[in-house]
Parts: sequence; C-alpha cells; structure tokens
Amino acid sequence: MTDREIIFQIIQGDRNLFRTLVERYQPLVFRTCMGFLHNKEDSDDLTQEVFIQAYQTLSGFKGDAAFSTWIYRIAVNASLNKTRKSSKKLLVQRFEIVFGNSKKEEYSFSIPDNESPENILILKEHKEWVRNALESLPENQRTAIVLSKYDDLSQKQIAEIMNTSEGAVEALIQRAKANLREKLSATQKKKKK
Repeated sequence: MTDREIIFQIIQGDRNLFRTLVERYQPLVFRTCMGFLHNKEDSDDLTQEVFIQAYQTLSGFKGDAAFSTWIYRIAVNASLNKTRKSSKKLLVQRFEIVFGNSKKEEYSFSIPDNESPENILILKEHKEWVRNALESLPENQRTAIVLSKYDDLSQKQIAEIMNTSEGAVEALIQRAKANLREKLSATQKKKKK
C-alpha cells in the first residue's frame, strides 16, 4: 500500500495501519532527531512525540507533498523546539552551578576493550567540538546540514521539507560547512594554546 492509501484507511477508521507508517519512517525520524539532539534517549523520546503529533494531526495531511516530507517537517520543528528548550535549561543549569545552587553532574562511560582510554577521551572531545559547532549554527543552516549529512537527503528533498528552493538549500549547506570549518579550526587553535 502507498502512504496515501494507508492514510486514507487510517482516517476512515483503521487506526492499526498507523503502525505501518511508524515502521516505515521511524529510522528516518530518529536520524533527524539524533542529528539535532546528539543523544539517543532524547532522540528516542522525541521520535515517539513526533509520531504522536503526526497521528493527532493526520487528518490535516493534505497530500500536497509526500508523507515523508510532512513527517520530516514535524521532526525538524520538534527537534528545533527541543534544542531551544534544552539550551535554556542548560543555561539555567550552568548558572546554578556557577552560583553553587546545584551539584555538578558526574559523567561516566564504559571503555571498549580495543581502545585506549586516551583515544576514548580524544574521540569524545572531538565529538563534543563538532556537536557544539553544529549547535552554534543558525537554525536554517543547521537544518540543511543535518538533513543532508545525517539523513542523506537530496537538495530537492531538503528544499521541500524546508519550503525553499534547491539553490537556497545548496547555499545553506555551503555556508554551514564554511561556518563549521571556521568554528572547529578556532576550537583547535584554542586547544593548542
């Protein structure tokens, strides 16, 4: 069955068919969320929220675009909203740590047998640099680069999701790459000092 046929059947009352859409698009939605949140548990939770929202608003799906485009838009918007809320929460937590109203969280992670502890720390540090650089991009650049690199979508698909032209998407991706290079280079220079 096509997505449109499934949606029609769901709207007609066969709600069990929504599971088919979830199974079909869950990996894509999860990757999108992960591209913004960089945390598996948060991405799992947000993926569920995206599908709940999609189910609740399914009757509003007009079919002007593909269902995949529609669900991506929901995932991108939910991810952006979550990162905005998380940024505010993180700022409050940092403020509380600085002024002594909160205990600092302790982080622990297991070390794989085949990797030295030093390499684990280096990899973790590099991952953190990339995550911070990605989060510092303007929303439209971050959205374009996440959909391009995490979800491996074409510029045409990204343009549909972002409701813009392919040329604009190409420009956003190029600017995002340039900004990431600049930010990562600056971070590397600071680290060497």
